[in-house]
Amino acid sequence: MSLNALYVDFNSYFASVEQQLQPQLRGKPIGVLPVMAETTCCIAASYEAKAFGIKTGTIVRDTRKLCKDIVFVEARPPLYVEHHHKLIAIVESCTHVEEVRSIDEMVCKLTGSQQVKENALKLAAKIKREINKQYPYIKCSIGIGPNTFISKVASNMQKPDGCVVIEQHEIPERLLALKPRDLNGIGRQMEARLTHYGIDTVESLYAANKDQLRTAWGSVEGQRMYDKLRGLEPHYVKNARSSLGHSHVLPPEQRNITGAKAVLHRLLQKAAMRMRSYALLTTKVSVKVKFREQASFYAESKLSATDDTRTLTSTLEVLWKQYPRHQDAPIAIGVNFSGLVNACEVAQDLFADKPAATKEKLNKALDKLNLKYGKNTVYLGGAHEALKDAPMRIAFNHIPNLVIENDD
Repeated sequence: MSLNALYVDFNSYFASVEQQLQPQLRGKPIGVLPVMAETTCCIAASYEAKAFGIKTGTIVRDTRKLCKDIVFVEARPPLYVEHHHKLIAIVESCTHVEEVRSIDEMVCKLTGSQQVKENALKLAAKIKREINKQYPYIKCSIGIGPNTFISKVASNMQKPDGCVVIEQHEIPERLLALKPRDLNGIGRQMEARLTHYGIDTVESLYAANKDQLRTAWGSVEGQRMYDKLRGLEPHYVKNARSSLGHSHVLPPEQRNITGAKAVLHRLLQKAAMRMRSYALLTTKVSVKVKFREQASFYAESKLSATDDTRTLTSTLEVLWKQYPRHQDAPIAIGVNFSGLVNACEVAQDLFADKPAATKEKLNKALDKLNLKYGKNTVYLGGAHEALKDAPMRIAFNHIPNLVIENDD
C-alpha cells in the first residue's frame, strides 16, 4: 500500500511564534500563560523550558521551582491565528493541505509520485525549507504514513524538527515500542478503559479484534481504531456542529462571585455573536465554574431554539441562581451552547413574547455595530464589569475567526 498522508505538526507553536517575533526570547525557556498570574498554568512551553520538565498544564509556581530562569509571556491568540494562516499558505505552496486539524497541525494527502517514499521525503524537506525561509524559529515535525492516523503517530516520534516515515509493511512492528497513550485518541480515561479489558500495550491493542475494540471504546470508534491501526482511512460522516462555547481562566481581580458572573455574561455575548455568524440556534445553555478546593458548579437549561442574546442572558440569570454559596473563589468559568440547529430549519415560536423578526433585526444591528466600531460598542449590561476580560482564546479544535472573535 502507498504512502497516502503527510502530517505537519508545529513544535511548541505558541512559544515558537513568540520567539520568532521577540528576538530577546530566543534560546530561552519561556512559558506562555493565559493571564499573567501566579495561580494560572502554562498553555505552552518552549523546548528550552520542556528540558526542565515544564509542559502544558504546569502551574506557574511549580514552573518556577523547575526553572528559576523561566520567562513568562501572556498569550496573544490573534497573532497565533494570523501566523497559522500564513503557515498554511506556505505548506499549500508545496502541496495541497487536505485538512487543518488544529491551530498547529495539518494533514496533506499524497498523490501520484508523492506516494513513493523518496519523493515523500523530498516533499517534507521542501516544506521545512520553505517554512524556514520566513519563520526560522518555528519548527515542525512531519510524519508520513499510509493513513492520517499513522502519519500523526509518526510526527510525534521525533521532536522537535523531525521527519519519520512509517510504511505499510512496517506496521505494527514500528509501533510496538510505544505506549497506548502515545497513540492519538487514547487519553488517560481511555487508557484506563483499555486496561480494564486487558489491553495495556500496543501489542495487545493490535491483537484485539474489531468487536473487542468496539466494546472497549463503547462505540463505533473502536472499530475505526482497528482500521486506523492497520493503515486504513476509516469513513466518517461529517456532522453539523453540535455545540460551541467559550471558557476563561479568571484573572485574580475577578475571582469572586460578581466578577465571575460578569465574565460569564461577556462569554455568553461573544458566543451568541459567533453562533449567529454560523446561522445556528441553540436549544440548551450550560454554565460551568471551577474552584480550587470545591467540586465544580454546573447547571444547564433547555429552551426553544434561539440565537437571541437577551433570551440567552435571561437563561443565564436563571442558571446563576443555582450558584453555590460557599466561599471558595472561582478559578475558571465557561458557557456552552449545545443542541444546535440550523436557523433555516426551525419553525417560529407562535407563543414567543416578541416576534422573531424583531429579535433578528435587533441582533443583526448589534452585531453590525460591534463589527464596524469594535466589539464593546454595544453590549448588555451584565458584561459591563468584564469588558477587558475574556479575550480571544484558541481551543484545540477551534481556530477563531479574527473578524468575528477578535476583541481589538
